[in-house]
Amino acid sequence: MTGIPPRIALATHNPHKLRELGRICGDWPTEWASVENHDPSAFPDVDETGATYLDNARLKAEAVAAALGLPALADDSGIEVDALGGAPGARSARYAGEHATDEENLRALIQAIRGVPASGRSARYRCVAAVAWPDGRFEHVDGTCEGTLRTAPAGTGGFGYDPVFVPIGSDATMAELTDEEKDRISHRGRAFRGLREVLSG
Repeated sequence: MTGIPPRIALATHNPHKLRELGRICGDWPTEWASVENHDPSAFPDVDETGATYLDNARLKAEAVAAALGLPALADDSGIEVDALGGAPGARSARYAGEHATDEENLRALIQAIRGVPASGRSARYRCVAAVAWPDGRFEHVDGTCEGTLRTAPAGTGGFGYDPVFVPIGSDATMAELTDEEKDRISHRGRAFRGLREVLSG
């Protein structure tokens, strides 16, 4: 690698994800281009049609890199529940339907695991962080966070399935942790810190 690019586009329209990436990647020696400081219409809204996290991360990163002519950073992530055979996985954002809200997805997951004993509710968050260059180069890193699920949501932080996900070593859900605590152990934090190491190479 030739080091961290001096300017990188963030390939997401999700305000929650932009805030989280702003914390996790805030000390990268680069200038960020995002829908918050750039013309939002220049950022393609990419359908996540891939079968895997890597497929979706690549789709988003390559589309934004091509549209803006800049290296573009993207990720795809989800929750994998062992009692559900690894579901919802890459369909985590659409678990309750194509245009489901976080709340609808969370309710659907709670319903799906309600009959599973606490000892059988092991799960993990998984993230693939990727960067694509306009010239076709591509790098990616995986990150995971193991945990268990509750059936009663707790906490107001985070987003997605955080109110029912309890990371290993904690008695609190991801939504009850501070931003700093969450970023230190989260799948996204681990994936993007790993990607920085690869780029710094």
